Amino acid sequence: MEAVTRVIDSTGYILGPEVADLEEKIAQYSGATHGVGVSSGTDALLAALMSLDIGPGDLVLTTPYTFFATMGTILRVGAKPLFVDVEPHSLNMDPTLAAEALRADRQGENRIKAMIPVHLYGQCADMQRLLALSNEYEVPVVEDAAQAIGAEFPFEDNGRITWKRAGGMGLCGCFSFFPSKNLGGIGDGGMITTSDEQYADILRSNRNHGAEPKYYHSRVGGNFRLDPVQAVVLAIKLDHLERWHAGRRKNAGLYQRLFREAGLIDNPVILPTAVYAGKPGAGEHNYHIYNQYVIHVPQRDKLRQFLQENSIGCEVYYPLCLHQQECLHSEAYARQLFPFAEQAAHNSLALPIFPELAPEQLEYVVATVKRFYHGD
Repeated sequence: MEAVTRVIDSTGYILGPEVADLEEKIAQYSGATHGVGVSSGTDALLAALMSLDIGPGDLVLTTPYTFFATMGTILRVGAKPLFVDVEPHSLNMDPTLAAEALRADRQGENRIKAMIPVHLYGQCADMQRLLALSNEYEVPVVEDAAQAIGAEFPFEDNGRITWKRAGGMGLCGCFSFFPSKNLGGIGDGGMITTSDEQYADILRSNRNHGAEPKYYHSRVGGNFRLDPVQAVVLAIKLDHLERWHAGRRKNAGLYQRLFREAGLIDNPVILPTAVYAGKPGAGEHNYHIYNQYVIHVPQRDKLRQFLQENSIGCEVYYPLCLHQQECLHSEAYARQLFPFAEQAAHNSLALPIFPELAPEQLEYVVATVKRFYHGD
């Protein structure tokens, strides 16, 4: 409240030193050189694509299983999404299928101008393989890190592992500070991180209508500015983020023990896979920040209703794949099949995972799930 009051008293409500301070902190935290504060995670993706001059006739390679903004921003710049299915264990973009798509495109019209892997639920996509493809085909990687601030990926080189954070690996990383995120504001907000200075300058211009200097517009941008009220709140909360990540991982570990003791693992409950948890040094790194804790179950919708009736908050992320969305108005997309993404949309359910949960509450969640499947 003191920080917010200070901003209000200053009467400086657009960008300013508070935003610049947060930009520096988020960039440093993510392992990037520059941070560009924007108005939302959606606008982060939109500005990232606009700043690459992606538009009509271009394709952007991405996943069909994520929040709508990933596809929506591609469509808004006039480009088209090119989907590849997800890996069954991580639900992130499958690099093998991405390689096939890039290879086919290179042999054809060469229209793929960017890749947007999504670090879904707080776990990084396989960035080592995706960045190798980026280098081979000269296609930039825009990391959709909206759910993954602080999540780390282990790069392996001759037996040596180097951990890098989401937003510090591709050309840029796009973050959301929606209130429900691990690092959430008191409204909408976002950030783009990059280590490319020229690209950072274009991003800063595009978030302010392409004006440089004021009232002189070298490009058509938008109003994507982050306000300082959000910036001061986020800067204060950032100091607590590592502790919150640890709390979520602790709760995930407790869930695993409780589901095992209840005899529910694999039948009927498939738990989320922490792909990098077994890597050397993983215990010292954010191999998964559990922005969501998503299980896969039969009778998902009935279980969801049962949990809600028993005062347990839960949500479906996501009930419909992107290629199935009505707004595409395209039979070509509707005919496409992505079996792993579609299966996840059919049976995934997110359980409470926030760090302040008491062990007794997690025990109640698991007991209620058991009661649904096996009765009293």
